[in-house]
Amino acid sequence: MPTLLTRRLALLADEKHRAVLAGGLRGIERETLRVDRAGHLARTRHPVAMGAALTHPQITTDYAETLLEFITPAEKDIADTIAKLDGIHRYAYSKLGDELLWSQSMPCQLPPEEEIEIAWYGSSNLGTLKHVYRRGLALRYGKAMQCIAGIHYNYSLDERLWRVLAEHEETAGKPLTPRSFQSEAYLAAIRNFRRYSWLLMYLFGASPVLSAGFLRGRPHKLEALSADTLYLPYATSLRMSDLGYQNDAQSGLSPHENCLDSYVAAMTKAVNQPYEPYAKLGTKRDGEWIQLNTNVLQIENEYYSTIRPKRVIQTGERPIQALCARGVQYIEVRCMDVDPFEPVGINVATGRFLDAFLLFCALEESPTTTPEQSARYTENFARTVKEGRRPGLTLHNGVEEVPLPVWGAELLERIRPVAALLDTLRGDSVHGDTLEAQAAKLQDPELTPSAKVLAALRANGKSFSAFALAQSEKHAAYFRSHPPSAEEASYFDNLAAISLAEQAEMEAAPQTDFDDYVAAYRASNLCQSRLDCD
Repeated sequence: MPTLLTRRLALLADEKHRAVLAGGLRGIERETLRVDRAGHLARTRHPVAMGAALTHPQITTDYAETLLEFITPAEKDIADTIAKLDGIHRYAYSKLGDELLWSQSMPCQLPPEEEIEIAWYGSSNLGTLKHVYRRGLALRYGKAMQCIAGIHYNYSLDERLWRVLAEHEETAGKPLTPRSFQSEAYLAAIRNFRRYSWLLMYLFGASPVLSAGFLRGRPHKLEALSADTLYLPYATSLRMSDLGYQNDAQSGLSPHENCLDSYVAAMTKAVNQPYEPYAKLGTKRDGEWIQLNTNVLQIENEYYSTIRPKRVIQTGERPIQALCARGVQYIEVRCMDVDPFEPVGINVATGRFLDAFLLFCALEESPTTTPEQSARYTENFARTVKEGRRPGLTLHNGVEEVPLPVWGAELLERIRPVAALLDTLRGDSVHGDTLEAQAAKLQDPELTPSAKVLAALRANGKSFSAFALAQSEKHAAYFRSHPPSAEEASYFDNLAAISLAEQAEMEAAPQTDFDDYVAAYRASNLCQSRLDCD
């Protein structure tokens, strides 16, 4: 009996449908700290020569003033996306002076909290809102956590693909509109991602160590690798463990992803529900705003999820509003560590694997999820990030405990036909090749990035800071030896000039009272339900 996956693959392999499978877009957001030559957090402001962080489409800042974020344009082929990311890096280095871009997800040795500067976006109401939101993050999570960096992978399929599938499949109950079918299909992909994303952590996790000062005295069960370095011997990604992004307020937040309405309802509740410890702090201190509100989440983006359903927002629109009004447009994968061995933090082969993995998640059968199943997915993920390379480690596949390498190999075999179809479209074997490379990691844990990081540390003094600085210097040498061409420099100089002019225009325009501005922003997060779902 053909499965849903095999039926969909056969349909998309048809000559008349191949064009829709070749569509879709890939984008990357890469975060990276600016550091000085000693590997310490830079004390300088965001370089004006790069443009305005508030309005620049490709070069901005994340939570901290020194945490750069590079955003590529969306491209059909991940090789083009990474080439664009390389171009952004090369331009940035032409404006950095003696500073370096940190090569790791986990931050460098950090100064005291009060000396870590929160990102600043100018004096306009929008700029102030973004800054106050980050003040709230510092208050709720501490500034050290704001210095963690990652790779976000934005992925979409051609909207025509969903229409092709809808035409050939029956939906239970009332027929879905094309927009609703697409949204629910992306939610189904997200459910599968949660089932299987532990595999990404094993294959690509690259943060098994961290600087001893990062935890700021928090209790932990890490081991000392050296005087300045803590680790877990079999960890893959401490960044994605409870030592990285974690918070008591969010511990009970599990947006229900069985349909878009239930997801939106959970997020709407979180941005409107007061949380007592935050309420005790208030929104202002000595007349100064310290957080946007006292709710579980100040805004939707505060939710630290491994994956999100997304829609490009319009000016003044909130993510919840966009999803309600126009449905899901793409998904954002947020669990990928920065690869410290790659100058831009990710390579094309990893992108090819993500493309095959995400297409598999989108096309494979995806039953709705119970709370018990969701808890099991979370547990599998947690085991993998903290001890994924431990010999004998098992995960629960819904029926029984199975060795991680065994289940991983089974998953790769299920993904293989997806990779083969993508390669047929291209006329090469790049997706199949990257599956073979990942299969080798399952057979030999020493081939994983996390094991390679530990091997490099043990071979060079066991210091995370020293290893990370050496990698940062190596990447800097690469970018500085490949400066942007005159055409590339002109393109980015123009973007910088436009962004600075746009920010100046915003700041020169009449501003409403900021308290009223925040009130209006908060009032815009209510969304009415459109669909019924279990």
